[in-house]
Amino acid sequence: MSDFGGDEPMGDFGDGEENADNLIEEDDLLENYDADNDAAANGDLDGDHQATTNGNGHGLDSTDYAQNGQNVVEVGEGAEAHGSQKMDNTVKGVKSKKIASGQRTTTPYMTKYERARVLGTRALQISMNAPVLVDVEGETDPLQIAIKELREKKVPLVVRRYLPDGWYEDWTCEELIT
Repeated sequence: MSDFGGDEPMGDFGDGEENADNLIEEDDLLENYDADNDAAANGDLDGDHQATTNGNGHGLDSTDYAQNGQNVVEVGEGAEAHGSQKMDNTVKGVKSKKIASGQRTTTPYMTKYERARVLGTRALQISMNAPVLVDVEGETDPLQIAIKELREKKVPLVVRRYLPDGWYEDWTCEELIT
């Protein structure tokens, strides 16, 4: 008895594919594919034909990234909410994703992960002979000096928090509550 439920010998992979109900004719596949593309180009959103729109009502093909002369198509509410017209992958485009200090939405509390990153970074800087910004009082351990700087809010680092929509907020260590 075989593991597949019968005493018949096991066939090769793909046996039974010559049945007419298992096959798709190439002509039918191409006709349906062309019909879907025509419907998407015309903006037909009824029935089986679905198209993605960019908010302006223009239909988009999922593989066409350069429609209407633009390299990037913005989709979603995140881009309109912050007032950007076009986001490029340039320094100017990245800087334009910064949220102003008065409009920040995240909490002013430093997370344990941010605290660990700040302390580690600052301790490394101190160990590489960066100037210390607090009175050392004979302390030689860079991590203890970094903890003292953080406690006195003297750490010259900025915490950048990235949001899910690609925008980011910058918080100085002075502003964050530890």
